[in-house]
Amino acid sequence: MTIEDPPQVRGRGRGDLIISVALNPALDITYTVPQLVPDTSHRVTGVVARAGGKGLNVARVLRQLGAETVVLGLLGGASGEHIEAELVAVGVPAQFTRLGAETRRTVTVLAQGTATVLNEPGPHVTEAQWAAFRDAFAERVRAARVVVLSGSRPPGVPETAYAELVTIARAAGAETIVDADGPALRHALAAGPALAKPNAHEAADLLGRPVRTRDDAVEVAHQLVRLGADAGVVSRGADGFVAVTGGTAYSARAPERVSGNPTGAGDALAAVLAYGLLTRAPWRDVLARGAAVSAAAVACPWAGEYDDDLAARLLAQTTVEQLDREQEPCHTSPPR
Repeated sequence: MTIEDPPQVRGRGRGDLIISVALNPALDITYTVPQLVPDTSHRVTGVVARAGGKGLNVARVLRQLGAETVVLGLLGGASGEHIEAELVAVGVPAQFTRLGAETRRTVTVLAQGTATVLNEPGPHVTEAQWAAFRDAFAERVRAARVVVLSGSRPPGVPETAYAELVTIARAAGAETIVDADGPALRHALAAGPALAKPNAHEAADLLGRPVRTRDDAVEVAHQLVRLGADAGVVSRGADGFVAVTGGTAYSARAPERVSGNPTGAGDALAAVLAYGLLTRAPWRDVLARGAAVSAAAVACPWAGEYDDDLAARLLAQTTVEQLDREQEPCHTSPPR
């Protein structure tokens, strides 16, 4: 299988649902300051508390794209109650497995076009709580077409978590996108996701060195495919991203750099890729839209949204470049 010519998803009575998994959601606190200087006190000029974490950001963008989506995740404590109430208020459906511990918080400091992020590790999850989530996922995925698995794991959730969920989703006939790093990504790749999408920093572990150039990113995208994904996408911040499928590499980037908060740009790209799998849109069109929407997400002050007008303007000028095919035997995707 290649992403350019995907088969019909197995299963009858299946709707157009995209599940966004949020194993480690967060209450995101964003501070704005005129400048950030170490070892000094700062006067905050703006503060926003918002439900966040990669899985929630993906779901918000999917909703903005017009997709039917639901968040499945783990939640606990006062921070968790804040997150759940906010999702209800903005119309993002969610189903959470309850934890006894407090959902984490993240702090982002915006200053002079830069973003500094502090991430708490998250609450401890027991074996029984993880088993309960896995059972809830297995039940809900039977009605889904696409699943996005993104973000970190809280303490107690095994390294094989995403691999387990990929296996369950595939058995139910749903496609999966994995946006993770480290052992969690390696295990998930072995389970055969439709697409893997780490960023350059996360992908460095697979390459064994920093991903500094486009050629580095292409190399690691091919590695994602060799390790089990049907397609590999490596995002490179303001330099766009590369994508590999069927032995061919592509490069896409917005026609201009956008200043603002880049925190949710990768999540916006994951959402567009998921929507592309759902709609079976041409691969080049999906990549172009991904470049435009992820850049337009930077223009918004917080993650999980993008500027519609800016995305449309950027899309009209975005080009997707096909690079040379890999000069080695093609990877054979796991049977579906």
